[in-house]
Amino acid sequence: MKLGLLLGYSGAKLALPMDAVRQAELLGFDSVWTAEAYGSDAVTPAAWILALTNKIKVGTAIMQMPARTPAMAAMTAMSLDQLSGGRFIVGLGASGPQVVEGWHGVPYGKPVTRTREYIQIMKQIFERKGPVEFDGGMYQMPYKGPGATGLGKPLKSILHGDPNIPIYTASITPAGVSASAEVADGVFPVWMSPEKYSVLEPSIEKGLQKSGRSKADFDVAPFVGVIMDDNLDGCRAFIKDFLALYIGGMGAKGKNFYTDYASRMGYGDDAEKIQDLYLAGKKDEARAAVPDALVDEVALVGPEARIRERAKDWNAASSRGEINTMLLNCQQPDAMEVMADCFL
Repeated sequence: MKLGLLLGYSGAKLALPMDAVRQAELLGFDSVWTAEAYGSDAVTPAAWILALTNKIKVGTAIMQMPARTPAMAAMTAMSLDQLSGGRFIVGLGASGPQVVEGWHGVPYGKPVTRTREYIQIMKQIFERKGPVEFDGGMYQMPYKGPGATGLGKPLKSILHGDPNIPIYTASITPAGVSASAEVADGVFPVWMSPEKYSVLEPSIEKGLQKSGRSKADFDVAPFVGVIMDDNLDGCRAFIKDFLALYIGGMGAKGKNFYTDYASRMGYGDDAEKIQDLYLAGKKDEARAAVPDALVDEVALVGPEARIRERAKDWNAASSRGEINTMLLNCQQPDAMEVMADCFL
């Protein structure tokens, strides 16, 4: 099992936990991951970390696709890949309409179509087989739509990129996961149960069949919360905050990908209740409605012995070839050591 460390995005002040990053590097973690919402970006911290480390890979979980063109994302990836000696990982996501249209001021559009076209363009740029030409539903290169001068010409990257720079996507919908398996190198489920790979498996297999690849060519890298303390209910409370926000508040009634995902995992009634409470402004009640069983499935929480026991189920999923990487939201140095001992 490969381990990654999630750093998230900043609050009002941007500061990077370099002590944790260096500990992860010393422990043998494979990667560390930055993020962005509508404050700090994901690329600047990634560059900073790459400059201050030697071995660990650095990825973006995620760069918001609507915030930058596919060519800009490819230029960023090639630049950081070369400057770091091949240690950069591209992580992309569609974000949500609230941020895309409210912050970036561009149409949310069709996220699955965007993902597929975006990655296809990036890979063409990486490969440098010729000047890039693309005529898609969301992207055209050269651009020929409203406002075009007609002077655009197909171009080939001046910089010689590595065609094997890995690209991951943040996806949980069936169509999104399938598109990821078709065109990307891996997927980030925002949470996942090691016993319920079956929730994602049909979509992954559908995408892999389209690409002519096998599961060995595709990395499933779920986000996993880790909180180690003898107070089990206290540990669960932190995870419940996160789950309640996503299941309850990330979207509207009838249009929340995370509510749907929790339902596919077998928590349909609970997910509906959480959403109703959250949208009614009853956030504490929404958090209380998150089942302990869901927390225990998707996170590693509680006393050390309990976490070590639960880690066996994640290792079993890895042995079955279902989960290749765990991206840990883990802020405790002693818990990071336990994770390294359990998985590396």
